[in-house]
Amino acid sequence: MVGPAERRWRLGLTGLLAVYGWICLRTPDTFRWLDSLDLAIHETGHLVFAFGGETLTVLGGTLFQLLVPAALGLALWRQGDRHGATVPLWWLGQNCWNIARYVRDAQTEALPLVGGGEHDWAFLLDHWGVLERDQAIGRTVYLAGMLCYLAAVAGGWLVLRAQEPMRASSTGETS
Repeated sequence: MVGPAERRWRLGLTGLLAVYGWICLRTPDTFRWLDSLDLAIHETGHLVFAFGGETLTVLGGTLFQLLVPAALGLALWRQGDRHGATVPLWWLGQNCWNIARYVRDAQTEALPLVGGGEHDWAFLLDHWGVLERDQAIGRTVYLAGMLCYLAAVAGGWLVLRAQEPMRASSTGETS
């Protein structure tokens, strides 16, 4: 059980994530401060998964971008911080939106890439023989992000609601 001050802080955080997520959804082409962190994690993923050959190395950027928030969420969940676990779940959803944009760019390759180089998703989708489906695959990844976002915001609110202290009834008795 969290105290009243912490509960208010956590409610504010959940509200902030809801609003910030909505802004991200409304303006998907805007590069934001969190995108810089996501990009660094993505690029690190290429190095982390370099042991597995070309395909895994290329896929590793996206994998790491998903694994980092998932691991943080799992760690918080296992520690019993259910509300805390909703924050990296939100981050996972936000990462899916960025990944979806990258996937949908696979055929046109219009997005600027760090250091030039090969477009991860153009390579991967072509390698798997589904390059022409980049838009549909991107929409599916985007939907996964929406589901994470909604689950994180609703879950954060519900966890805090469940931890709300019992209130006295109008007769003065407690429930």
